[in-house]
Amino acid sequence: MGLVGVQENGNGEMALSLGNKNKYKRMDSELSDGFDNDASHHNHHQLERKKSTRKYVLACAIFASLNNVLLGYDVGVMSGAIIFIQEDLKITEVQEEILVGILSVISLLGSLAGGRTSDIIGRKWTMAFAAVVFQIGAAIMTLAPSFQVLMVGRVLAGVGIGFGVMIAPVYIAEISPTIDRGSLTSFPEIFINLGILLGYVSNYAFSGLSVHTNWRVMLAVGILPSVFIGFALFIIPESPRWLVMQNRVEEARSVLLKTNENDKEVDERLSEIVAAAGMSNGDKNEEKAVWRELLSPSPSLRQMLITGFGIQCFQQITGIDATVYYSPEIFKDAGIESNSKLLAATVAVGVTKTAFILIATFLVDRVGRKPLLYVSTIGMTVCLFSLSLSLALLGNGQLGIALAVLCVCGNVAFFSVGIGPICWILTSEIFPLRLRAQASALGVVGNRVCSGFVAMSFLSVSRTITVAGTFFLFSLFSALSVLFVYKLVPETKGKSLEQIELLFQNHNEWQGVEVELGDSEHLVQKA
Repeated sequence: MGLVGVQENGNGEMALSLGNKNKYKRMDSELSDGFDNDASHHNHHQLERKKSTRKYVLACAIFASLNNVLLGYDVGVMSGAIIFIQEDLKITEVQEEILVGILSVISLLGSLAGGRTSDIIGRKWTMAFAAVVFQIGAAIMTLAPSFQVLMVGRVLAGVGIGFGVMIAPVYIAEISPTIDRGSLTSFPEIFINLGILLGYVSNYAFSGLSVHTNWRVMLAVGILPSVFIGFALFIIPESPRWLVMQNRVEEARSVLLKTNENDKEVDERLSEIVAAAGMSNGDKNEEKAVWRELLSPSPSLRQMLITGFGIQCFQQITGIDATVYYSPEIFKDAGIESNSKLLAATVAVGVTKTAFILIATFLVDRVGRKPLLYVSTIGMTVCLFSLSLSLALLGNGQLGIALAVLCVCGNVAFFSVGIGPICWILTSEIFPLRLRAQASALGVVGNRVCSGFVAMSFLSVSRTITVAGTFFLFSLFSALSVLFVYKLVPETKGKSLEQIELLFQNHNEWQGVEVELGDSEHLVQKA
């Protein structure tokens, strides 16, 4: 029979033993194992919730961005379709400029109305309305027997695009977790680029059909993305920030539970949103009307408006739409002659533009908004100036063609890696909640007006001062955009939407200097 004794374990602790076979386990070891199992189970649950949340938010961002495919597709497809429309309907050069540029001008009406509409019916149903209006316009364009009917469809399509372009970045910014907001809010720009690429491919694919048919098929294909938006309505939730503005706080909380990784973060976000909406102290009804506040802004709001409106205008006055809409004209001026080669060159532009927007999506929440803006605006300035020199000095030789294609591709690459997506990110995140939709709409108006002006004047201006001279002007505007970014754009990486509002109220902290990295990290941890 064994003797009961006390033995010392390897850690210098005492354990009770019974003979040589039976040993009693210490009670604190059992407790420790239990705690370890609980912690392991909790960590596994948190990891699963994190994966589920990210997938859900990603799906919401993708579906919300589908309207932007329509804008991109229209821009891309019209660059080639206009060649055949001109031949089929016998339109003049002025009518060609109007047809191409009117969509950008008319879309500002949709953008202006979109802000107020989204405040009334919600962000989600505004996206649905945008898709329906565009579908009607695209159908009319496809069946148009004359220039006049084609213009009617173009106007309706422009209104639908205006609604969609304005609301998508706002919606995505309002449902996204702080740490992923930059990359997710760049999705609309990704889908614009995807649409442009699809438009270029459509041009190339259907160019072999008869002149009367090919451009109609090209335009009809643009209806397809809007059909998927109908399915998206059954998946995506309403914006939690809009729900709070409607006093539907519990519904907002249920949405935040799906889009944030833990309950503590949900409660913090909800408190910030309620406070920002002015509900916490009951002063909501005492605030000035939104438009009155926008027309007579406070110093901090004025700073936000200058930043948001300015970045949107610079995105367009640097000539990106001229580069995309009229790339066949640019390459023709460089020396490419056949239509098939012109359309093939535009496909290369579309591939480049789409590839580099993916790079921006990966970097925007890691590197920050401002460094990418510097790379983008400086790179565009160099490419636009080089394109101007190439067209002016090298003539129509093989070297001139190669440099023209390289400079155009370089310009769209630098655009896509910075100012292209980031202008939408900034506009959707810098404004206070009560003003966000309509202030963002003002920024989109600036964007569409500049886009329309460039698109509707490019051919006339290039005939007057040459294509090379026109791109020299674009390079000057691009150089000015570098200065604008330095002086008037803050770094917003790692800050919640509510913290960004406070940043502008204390804009002396960032004006003329970069935000310190440590501050950004602190805000990420706090968020």
